[in-house]
Amino acid sequence: AGPARLDAPPPRPAQRPALHPPGAAAKASPLPARHLARAAAVAPDQPPAAAATMPEVPNFSSGPCAKHPGWSVAELSQAAVGRSHRSTLGKEKLRRAVDETRALLELPDDYRIAIMPGSATGAVEAAMWSLLGPRPVDMVHWEHFGQMWYKQAKDELKLDVRSVSTRDYGTLPDLAQVNKAHDTVFLYNGSAAGVKVPNLDFIARDREGLTICDATSSIFAMDMGDWTKMDAIACAWQKGLGSEAAHGMLILGPRAVERLESHVPTVPIPRIYRMTVNGKLDEHLFEGNPVNTPSLLCVEDYLSALSWARSVGGARELYARNARNFGVMERFVRENASWVSFLAADPASRSTATVTLRVDGTKVHVKEMQALLAAEGVALDINAFPSAPVGLRVWCGPTVETADLEALT
Repeated sequence: AGPARLDAPPPRPAQRPALHPPGAAAKASPLPARHLARAAAVAPDQPPAAAATMPEVPNFSSGPCAKHPGWSVAELSQAAVGRSHRSTLGKEKLRRAVDETRALLELPDDYRIAIMPGSATGAVEAAMWSLLGPRPVDMVHWEHFGQMWYKQAKDELKLDVRSVSTRDYGTLPDLAQVNKAHDTVFLYNGSAAGVKVPNLDFIARDREGLTICDATSSIFAMDMGDWTKMDAIACAWQKGLGSEAAHGMLILGPRAVERLESHVPTVPIPRIYRMTVNGKLDEHLFEGNPVNTPSLLCVEDYLSALSWARSVGGARELYARNARNFGVMERFVRENASWVSFLAADPASRSTATVTLRVDGTKVHVKEMQALLAAEGVALDINAFPSAPVGLRVWCGPTVETADLEALT
């Protein structure tokens, strides 16, 4: 029968859960046909309509995200568990993680990669704490995570901060406000709002300041454009490639390395964030040797994800898979415009990965809908971010099969 899949759908319940009290008439609902629709509209005393298709893998969480197609625990059989990360085997696997990431993303030769603790959060903080200070900082933010970085820069690091923001959830701020003489911190894709930057045109090629990009939910899923417009790029293994959480990566271009070696931060830098030794780049760190002990089980899982990505055609195919998945959601919204819409009104800034939908219904109604979809093994973890308006959030990254989204919608 083969090894068990940890990401397999839960067993179907013997009886369909009811949204309404037993005996009550079905309430009028804005939610229509098929799985998403039936979850809110069907009467409790009706047998469920026969569904021609169910998602094979109903994991639509925006992080950690679905494992890559074909994944099983057998993928971890060669993990260097019980071995030192400083052993020859451990070092070889860590170096492979760095080198294969570079190859998959087609990074410039002079961009350096370090494995960092604390997922992308740790990577962003390492960049902010170590690189910022010499210039004013433009903090570009429009949702929860960008706001978090803005507050950290302003209140904890006490930097000279300019806020480039918007009050309207689902919209981008005016990116023309970014000053090329300042350092800039921004998210490429704001996963809490389903809003991304449309391109990197707002970053000047002749900029004087550095750009730090939180690429957590965009890297591996969408074409981010010219890498050289981003001096520091933070990401994690758990999003676009569906690998395990807790480990991040920080990618530094030559301008960021120059800043590291010329700038002495005014705040103490925690040991796990330090990237220099005696004022010079810590070459050991950027050769796949993290400061803290990594999980070699997680490293093996990441190597499996990288291998899968190569097998399907590399980064271009990852981006194409995401685009096809987003096309399914576009069709769904178009066909059900009476009750659902994209939270991001502007198509140019609409995330193709963290697809965030505004639902014409109450919070209670939408929660009941999500609970029923989960109980039936149709869709797991599609709740909107807590601070977002009432709605749904469906991950459409490259590890999600288009057929599963078609079955859902």
